Amino acid sequence: MAETELKSTPVCVNPPSTNSSWWEFSTCSDISGWVAGVDEVGRGCLFGPVVAAVVILPAEVLPELIAEKITDSKKLSVSRRNKLSKLISTLAIDWKIGYASTAEIDNLNILQATLLAMKRAVMKLKVSPELCLVDGNQAIKELNIPQQTLVQGDQKSLNIAAASIMAKVWRDDLILRLGAKYPMYELERNKGYGSQKHLLALQQHGPSPLHRLSFRPCQIVDRK
Repeated sequence: MAETELKSTPVCVNPPSTNSSWWEFSTCSDISGWVAGVDEVGRGCLFGPVVAAVVILPAEVLPELIAEKITDSKKLSVSRRNKLSKLISTLAIDWKIGYASTAEIDNLNILQATLLAMKRAVMKLKVSPELCLVDGNQAIKELNIPQQTLVQGDQKSLNIAAASIMAKVWRDDLILRLGAKYPMYELERNKGYGSQKHLLALQQHGPSPLHRLSFRPCQIVDRK
């Protein structure tokens, strides 16, 4: 699709009768270019990277995603997330993944590492958006694209909801692969979060090289 064709698609379209609460339908501004949604997953985990995704959806596919009952990835079953992620990947104008490693999380702190992961995702885009909608209340630092933060954005913006799904599916797939290397933590069940069995495994075996040592449950001094 030519560059001029990409920029000709409006951000706002006529809202479907069943739902007009999404940002993309309730806000009709002077924005005539693409809007991107940015979200992260894994911020509260004890293991593995924090992962961000950015998604740019064309206006004409938004009613289809509403009909598919898209929402915050945490509210969806695994099968629904996987189905929606495949749909989003085919409908999106562009989407990318960025992440920050456990070492970066420990060195920078989790907030700064999260913003770094978001920035990396946006910087990979081949299509330049006119506006980035960022989940939460923290803007991405040193991003040369206008941005707007949205608290609980994955429930307010279709682009952010799509990004939350793409980030969640990508990270869960990564953790499942890593889980084969560290079976004692049952990562396939907890996805790196601090479940009771995960915490017990940390007490018994100590942290792995991919645990976040700046997080208190991973700071095991004496395992005897």
